Order: sequence, then structure tokens, then C-alpha cells
Amino acid sequence: VQLVESGGGVVQPGGSLRLSCVASGFVFSAYDLSWVRQAPGKTSEWLSSINAFGDSTYYADSAKGRLTISRDNALNTLYLQMNALEPDDTALYSCARGDQRAVTLGYADYGARRGGTQVTVSA
Repeated sequence: VQLVESGGGVVQPGGSLRLSCVASGFVFSAYDLSWVRQAPGKTSEWLSSINAFGDSTYYADSAKGRLTISRDNALNTLYLQMNALEPDDTALYSCARGDQRAVTLGYADYGARRGGTQVTVSA
């Protein structure tokens, strides 16, 4: 399993970013997927999940209304559109193979080399 995130960067409060996660090594369209973040000094936080077909999405309270998860099964790519970013959104964002339960119970797959893409929200 390979999951490669991109799209992070430095953005001012109120700004937007679109994160991408390109997957390989498994049948992408057969799995639920999730986004997770970890801020400095904090534990990992589940943000959002999407089912295999892409027609059901789930969000943490901190993400509702500002973050949108989506996927393109033809491109083996997962996305996270982030709007109205706040300094508290500063974190390393990672994608995972698995749903919310898999993430919270610790058996989601983050790929052979868990990477992530850094998002920094600062004026």
C-alpha cells in the first residue's frame, strides 16, 4: 500500500487549500478512506471519511462546514478541500485506508511509509 499526500503549504487565516492523496498497491475503489491530522504536541485526530463509492461522507465536528472530502476512483486519488482555515488547523495531514472506526481503533493503513502533507495557517 502506498499513499502519497500533497497540497499542503502556508496559508493565511481564512484561506483555502486542497489536499490530494494518490494511492497505489491496492484496489482503490474497494476501500473506504479517511483523512487524519496531527498537530504538534497533540494526538492524531480523525477528520473525515468517505465510502468506497464516494456517495457517503462523514466529518468530525471540527471539520463540518469547512472541509469537504471527495475521491476520484478513476485516478486513485482522495481529496480534502479545506476552506476558512484557522490557525488551529495547523497540522500534518495524512490519508488512510479505512473508515472512521479503523482510524479510531488503530487499524487503518497509512501506507508503507506514513507521510503526510504539512498545513500551516499563519498571518
